Amino acid sequence: MEITAAAGVTGITVLCYLLGLGVKLSPLEDKWIPLLCGLGGALLGLAGLYRMPGFPADNILDALAVGALSGLAATGADQIGKQLSA
Repeated sequence: MEITAAAGVTGITVLCYLLGLGVKLSPLEDKWIPLLCGLGGALLGLAGLYRMPGFPADNILDALAVGALSGLAATGADQIGKQLSA
């Protein structure tokens, strides 16, 4: 994976992490955070397919999968931080 591709995937993860933080501040229950991060990541992956040169997907299904996994990684990163500090 090239540096630009890794930066794009990392960017999706960071944006989805921020989305999760926003959901925590909203009246929505926390149980919706993984779903919204996954969906947000999938949409960002789709945008990355068409807007980012060097994005690590060359078709719609791969772009949705890369984005969704990146979004769910944001949820996992948050939980790892919480579990290690507990």
